[in-house]
Amino acid sequence: MANLGIFSGSKSTESVTVSFRIPYYTHWGQSLLVCGSEPVLGSWNVKKGVLLTPSHHADELIWRGSVTVPRGYTGEYSYYVVDDGRNVLRWEMGKKRRLVLPKGVKDGDVVELYDLWQTGSDTLPFRSAFKDVIFHRSSSVPIERPLVVLQNNLDEIDSVLIHFRICCPSIEEDTAVYVIGSCSKLGQWKIQNGVKLSHAGDSVWHADCVVQRGDFPIKYKYCTYGKAGNISLETGSQRELSLESSKSQPRYMFLSDGMFRAMPWRGAGVAIPMFSVRSEEDVGVGEFLDLKLLVDWAVESGFHLVQLLPINDTSVHGMWWDSYPYSSLSVFALHPLYLRLDALSKNIPNDIKHDILKAKEELDKKDVDYEATMAAKLSIAKKIFSLEKNSVLNSRTFQKFFSENEEWLKPYAAFCFLRDFFETSDHSQWGRFSQFSKEKLDKIVSKESLHYDIICFHYYIQFHLHLQLSEAAGYAREKGVVLKGDLPIGVDRNSVDTWVYPNLFRMNTATGAPPDYFDKNGQNWGFPTYNWEEMSKDNYTWWRARLTQMAKYFTAYRIDHILGFFRIWELPEHAMTGLVGKFRPSIPLSQEELEREGIWDFNRLSNPYVRQELLQEKFGESWPFIASNFFNEYEKHLYEFKEDCNTEKKIAAKLKSFVQRSLLEDENKLRRNLFDLLQDIVLIRDPEDAKKFYPRFNLEDTASFKDLDDHSKDVLKRLYYDYYFHRQDNLWRQNALKTLPVLLNSSDMLACGEDLGLIPSCVHPVMQELGLVGLRIQRMPSEPDLEFGIPSQYSYMTVCAPSCHDCSTWRAWWEEDEERRRRFFKNVVGSDKLPPSKCVPDVAYFVLRQHVEAPSMWAIFPLQDLLVLKEEYMTRPATEETINDPTNPKHYWRYRVHVTLEALMKDRDLTSTIKNLVRGSGRSHPLLVEANTSSSQEMGNSTKKLDSGEALTTRLTGAPQRESLVVS
Repeated sequence: MANLGIFSGSKSTESVTVSFRIPYYTHWGQSLLVCGSEPVLGSWNVKKGVLLTPSHHADELIWRGSVTVPRGYTGEYSYYVVDDGRNVLRWEMGKKRRLVLPKGVKDGDVVELYDLWQTGSDTLPFRSAFKDVIFHRSSSVPIERPLVVLQNNLDEIDSVLIHFRICCPSIEEDTAVYVIGSCSKLGQWKIQNGVKLSHAGDSVWHADCVVQRGDFPIKYKYCTYGKAGNISLETGSQRELSLESSKSQPRYMFLSDGMFRAMPWRGAGVAIPMFSVRSEEDVGVGEFLDLKLLVDWAVESGFHLVQLLPINDTSVHGMWWDSYPYSSLSVFALHPLYLRLDALSKNIPNDIKHDILKAKEELDKKDVDYEATMAAKLSIAKKIFSLEKNSVLNSRTFQKFFSENEEWLKPYAAFCFLRDFFETSDHSQWGRFSQFSKEKLDKIVSKESLHYDIICFHYYIQFHLHLQLSEAAGYAREKGVVLKGDLPIGVDRNSVDTWVYPNLFRMNTATGAPPDYFDKNGQNWGFPTYNWEEMSKDNYTWWRARLTQMAKYFTAYRIDHILGFFRIWELPEHAMTGLVGKFRPSIPLSQEELEREGIWDFNRLSNPYVRQELLQEKFGESWPFIASNFFNEYEKHLYEFKEDCNTEKKIAAKLKSFVQRSLLEDENKLRRNLFDLLQDIVLIRDPEDAKKFYPRFNLEDTASFKDLDDHSKDVLKRLYYDYYFHRQDNLWRQNALKTLPVLLNSSDMLACGEDLGLIPSCVHPVMQELGLVGLRIQRMPSEPDLEFGIPSQYSYMTVCAPSCHDCSTWRAWWEEDEERRRRFFKNVVGSDKLPPSKCVPDVAYFVLRQHVEAPSMWAIFPLQDLLVLKEEYMTRPATEETINDPTNPKHYWRYRVHVTLEALMKDRDLTSTIKNLVRGSGRSHPLLVEANTSSSQEMGNSTKKLDSGEALTTRLTGAPQRESLVVS
């Protein structure tokens, strides 16, 4: 797409006019500018780029400009949207365009470039999920003619050389691409007389054609022609090319026509945490090598994708708390939990084989026993390591792995050693090792150290995890299945990353989410927030390394809590809940601003408002005891928290000491009530600037607010809505456009964003601009006036699903609430009958069909929701199939599927039902080796008419297009 117009030539002092032409709709005060690598285009200094001039042409706004360059000019360029001060407001995505003037160009010639704006969607076919997996057959099409070669010479004075260029990422072998059109040189719409394009590599097809000026205007389309004689004409209206009236008529017209317009590609997938997989070979938990069998099942079921939760090491506490997969000990290291023991060596002694078999039997439980499984695996792995450490560590394969990963592997191994030595991951407790340094690291991992075997054991485990996951990932690619990973928004406070790079984190803060669908009190994840300012100084090296590492195994990934890249919900480190936080970055309310509005009593508004009647109401007869132990009475009937209990963590600690002395009975109830009083504030004072304030979320619910005069209430309500819903939009947009492109450009993986929760208005436009795929869960509609989402109305750039790991399964949700179930049955199913109390297979089938038939690019289903298609898999209580409870910060992540992958592979009824759903919806599905399926089925072609604005191919032609697509 991006490398437009690459032609060969030699340098000359004679000059040529290069004219730029691009359709693009701008807002008032915006202009388009072209900037490039050479001085004539500003040398990548946008301030010195060439401003383009707009003019209306039919229903398009066309931007034009020209420069004079020497014959034989070469260079790169790109388009930018700027304001009146030439400040960049938006830029093209994808690779830079490249221009090399053709060899035959003469002094005084005009070369006109017909470009289309490149959005993030333009890069999607070149992401590894498509390029290396789904469209991998297309990438094997041989290069017929490089872009630097022209086939025609321009000799006639009254003729124009048109260079056609189109991107076709999904072309099958033995399929040709043609351009046909209204003039004789383009076959007058007959394919046998049209112009055949040559493959130039990277899914780009091109050809040049000399046309007489009298043939203009020209109408044309691209089409494909298969070996079997099947012709596929691109959808949409006819493309048109005119010679526009100007003094200097072009001799060369180079067309960058974007994507071949076809029905949008759509696929389906299955989601399951790695730990939840069950096979006949695993020991207590799903293992990386189980993915090969899961991929086989996915192919049998018509799925192009397998989605996992994070798989990084989380061994922070050495107990079941570490089951939380989003709290990384290291963002680079893989989790030892997923190691297959009997794949560590081909020469495992019988006594160790017996140990593995025994562990397999003992750990084959209903749920994951995290602590026992970790202990068993590490214990057995150490025995195998002691037998073969020398041969493995001296092998070429290990040495290669070590040299490619030592930047993170050495600190990880050292951290694990120190964690175990000091019996804590809290590196602030490690004495002289609390502060990381390269010199200290070298001593810890030195070959001369007494503990070098322990260091090497951690190398050894990571090496084998890498081998096993690489094997599974390679198998998935071969089978046409995208392996989708998960990028957590945070890292554990006590992690390798915070030890090695403390400057990249704000360690006195915690990350969370404001109140939303998942938790009305907000969430506190405990991770330190990022110091983005510091990260930007080295162009986000840590993030780029993280994504590069992830791309070794995955071809797609989910960005956890993508809203955090716009703004993060920041809490003080001493908070335990997620309610009293503020967005970072955000524009606060200034003291001056508040005073102008008549708000003066800042201490009253920013401190807990505790009156005696509130204490009596919450604690009843116990209120005098609570008051004397937790509060000081600073005015008659007005109280403030004592110094030793003026934060949530202090309150929890003091209550625990009281319980231990049997002074209190219901600790949880008392803690909730005291927290309520502590959170009863209207404004949060900025700890770094006492004259800045942030409105507390849902401030109208506080007793403090309710006791204010009407004027103060009106002012604070207005400022509240301004803070949360208006004043931050531009700031958050700019913040996302600094950080998210770094992620996207760090790898070729397809990026999807989890955009659930309180969504600012700037989020979806930025995601669309960057080509990020969003998420739609039916029970959490993004439209405020809907109770249930309508899958048929989802936009194309989305993943749709009936549930996800952060909520109950579809079956559990169905059984939770009778009234809600009735409303769903009436409004979504369209039935006035009484719905079944249990989620029977017919209901599941209806919901799954709704989702596979949605316009969304991907329909991805939790495995639990698919198993509801057969009653025999519904014997387990639905509530036990929930993976996570977001309201419980200490939730035990331990769900295991109650049926093995081997058993699922044998269930042809289930796989056939699922595959028929996928195929019937027109979604693409992987081809089975033994199947004789046509290429049209492979590509998921369908006569089902989708909304014209939602086609991938339409989006790939960029923002300027305004055309209604019809199937020709």
